[in-house]
Amino acid sequence: MTTQRTSRRRLAAGAALAVAALVTTTACGGGGGKSDGGGKGGKAAGFNAGVNKVAGASDKKGGELKFIGTQDADSWDPQRGYYGFMWDFARYYTRTLVTPKPAPGLESVNVVPDMATDTGQLSADKKTYTFKLRDGLTWEDGQPITTRQIKYGIERTWATDKISGGPLWLMQVLDPNKEYKGPYKDESKDKLGLKAIETPDEKTIVFHLPKPNGDFLQMLAIPAAAPVRPDKDTAEKYGSRPFSSGPYKFVSYTPNKGLELVRNDKWDRKSDQVRKALPDKITVKLTTNADDMDNKLLAGEYDLDINATGLGSAGRQKAMNSYKANVDNPQTGFIRYAAFPKTVAPFDNEHCRKAVIYAADHTSLQTARGGPQGGGDIAISMLPPAVKGFDPNYDPFNLKQGKPDEAKAKEELKACGKPEGFKTTIAVRNNKPPEVATAESMQAALKKVGIDAQIDQYDGAQSTGIIGAPKNVKDKNYGIIIMGWGADFLSGQGFLQPITDGRFIQDSGNQNYPELNDPEINKLYDQAIAEIDVEKAGKIYQEANKKVTEGAWYLPFVYDRTITWRSSRLTNAYTSDAYNGRYDYASLGVAK
Repeated sequence: MTTQRTSRRRLAAGAALAVAALVTTTACGGGGGKSDGGGKGGKAAGFNAGVNKVAGASDKKGGELKFIGTQDADSWDPQRGYYGFMWDFARYYTRTLVTPKPAPGLESVNVVPDMATDTGQLSADKKTYTFKLRDGLTWEDGQPITTRQIKYGIERTWATDKISGGPLWLMQVLDPNKEYKGPYKDESKDKLGLKAIETPDEKTIVFHLPKPNGDFLQMLAIPAAAPVRPDKDTAEKYGSRPFSSGPYKFVSYTPNKGLELVRNDKWDRKSDQVRKALPDKITVKLTTNADDMDNKLLAGEYDLDINATGLGSAGRQKAMNSYKANVDNPQTGFIRYAAFPKTVAPFDNEHCRKAVIYAADHTSLQTARGGPQGGGDIAISMLPPAVKGFDPNYDPFNLKQGKPDEAKAKEELKACGKPEGFKTTIAVRNNKPPEVATAESMQAALKKVGIDAQIDQYDGAQSTGIIGAPKNVKDKNYGIIIMGWGADFLSGQGFLQPITDGRFIQDSGNQNYPELNDPEINKLYDQAIAEIDVEKAGKIYQEANKKVTEGAWYLPFVYDRTITWRSSRLTNAYTSDAYNGRYDYASLGVAK
């Protein structure tokens, strides 16, 4: 999941077939403020009423669910979209074989059947998955959904020349040698030439993996695994008007302005044990003015922010003071951190890296991001709490105390041959005020132990070619890179591997900023990925996390949190770890 994935992604997930009965919750965490926030639609459920539980449980249908946001999706095409909010929203009009469980918090990380009758039959060698389709699956025109259309939709991922930008997990796992060229270059008559997927009949689909992958079901749960009907495929234009396999269909869409969905009357509720499909209509208003958006949310004109990036400072203050009962404060699954590229001296020396970690003021770094509620909890390692393998007691640098340890920092400076300190440059995006504030916090703390850190604010829109280009990082002397990361799916493979496995280093668009390439760490990933048992895999990822953290390749700042607005009209509002702490959009309803 790139750093866009909270506003997306990022990219990014068996359990019971039916959703357990939802229990109405009351205010929790102290409440506070007015209980009728949001201006319209009844009484608010209470502070944090939607975190790890359900706020306003209801099965009532009808009404218009009103989203507002400041950022459009990168694409509404299921194979092309990569922003996290798009993945959440896409379930209104797309279905997949399996999907994240519709349940609050960490339970959502499990997958449950969606179009499939179960979570797949796995072969003894753990390399073949066989699924059968449910009865009653139809497109918005009433035609049946077939396994060949599912295969075709997945094949579109390979067509990077026409629909680039989406997640590549399925391509990497099913076709690691990149032999298939995608359906638009497919010379077979039916354009279904991908050998790794078989469709022996219209209701059976078989996946052949070259080697076991314990997260394969998570990959099948993202929109990139949704069906696309070949006769409705408009290639790069498909995101303007996707053809629905879900409970809602597109009425209109104007880029950067908004969209409207209405009920798909061909959707069969009996075929779908996941989506509640409560509203009659779903609208999205897009604006460029974040403060105006916050004001409209607090006034009750809209129900929630589709981007789920949290209220701005002014809106946050007003909400917490006057409408706290309308606020949730979930973790997003993101880590905000500093990375130390080993190609930039003296960060090729472990002790110099550790000197920075000890010298940093971790409470100040947390404050720079907005404090415990607006910014998050002080992070202690490079795995967030929602990922299997996280250990709340593992804190090798004693970061949880929140204070710099200047004595240890000076010891590490001596150990790395820089007793008087050194000079370096902090790279930070110029369009992210919390990151700039974080850089300033680091600069002030490092100065106290003799480390002279200059700040270079680069064009945040060009990050992939600036900090994502190792050659440029070295040329610019970027010894400290400030960034954030969230998972495409919540496992060590989805979260930790892309930023710490040497095989993921790229010349452009690189996310492994330290350029860490440790054979022992890489081997741990191979072992964990091949393990189907998630608990056993989590133990292996835990070992990889220890090697990464203790090697001082990263300084984690916070486990990210947001101040999320929930209108008084919203029903079935609960935060989902599978969707980075956003509400489970497919379960939401509105009170009339």
